[in-house]
Amino acid sequence: MDWRIRFAILSTVWGFSFLLIKVGTEGYAPFQVTFGRLFFGAAVLVVALVVRRQRLPRGFRVWGHLTVAALLLNAVPFSLFSYAGELIPSTLSGICNATSPLWGMALSMVALSEDRPTRRRVAGLGLGFLGVLTVLGAWQGFAGLDVRGTALALLAALSYPIGWIYVRRTLAGSGQSHLALTGAQLLLATLLLALVTPLFTALPTSFPMVPLLAVVALGALGTGFAMLMQYGLVAEVGPTTAQTVTYFIPVIATTAGVTLLGEELSWNTPVGAAIILVGAALTQSRARRPAGPAATAVPTPVTAVPPKEVAGQP
Repeated sequence: MDWRIRFAILSTVWGFSFLLIKVGTEGYAPFQVTFGRLFFGAAVLVVALVVRRQRLPRGFRVWGHLTVAALLLNAVPFSLFSYAGELIPSTLSGICNATSPLWGMALSMVALSEDRPTRRRVAGLGLGFLGVLTVLGAWQGFAGLDVRGTALALLAALSYPIGWIYVRRTLAGSGQSHLALTGAQLLLATLLLALVTPLFTALPTSFPMVPLLAVVALGALGTGFAMLMQYGLVAEVGPTTAQTVTYFIPVIATTAGVTLLGEELSWNTPVGAAIILVGAALTQSRARRPAGPAATAVPTPVTAVPPKEVAGQP
């Protein structure tokens, strides 16, 4: 299958994730939605590991770091988005997710010495957060905005870059395959939610079919299948092209929420989302190298965040 078709499929799957979260929380508690998502996502990756005959990572140190990664990249953001899905429209959740590259750039300039602030990146940060204020309607005192739900969605978007900065500092160069690390990470996140969910929720007395199917699709397609597809894209076309999936997710999430869930959309939401995406693109852009032999002496700068982190998997 041509990579462009797979790119479109990945954008669509991740864009629809926020609609699936919204539908799932209509029948199940947020922690139950998150647990189901992780369970079915981990099942897909375990099958992939078996088919490709790859083993899970070894070593207590690696598993310790993966536990932290599972908390920051899966358990926490997935749970926050599930709780936000009860309070705010799926369109707003999708747009909040698009702020992940902005958080990532801001944090990486502080935490990663190889990421130097440039005028373009600083301008991108400023423009991106101006877009956030536009989406939230800051000029009208955030009237009609569910502050709690929006804050949860923004915190979820912030959790992704924190997690990936941790991963870069602890697991870079470990020699393990991406599939093995991701599979182990999702298994650990599933275990964490299996321990937490019974403490905060009661067993469901019924199993509504539509929300259940939404949770299964969210896990199997929006988590497991999407991760496999993304790594394939990175390997084929490189991280720069693959990470542009970030800019299509809020567009698809907004379209799905408005057309399928009947969510209302005021003018400031798409305008603010567009400003956020422009700002995010600027934070990920690089200055062109000068032509000629001297250019070979200039080291390639490390991007602020890996492609998966930029996408901020919803």
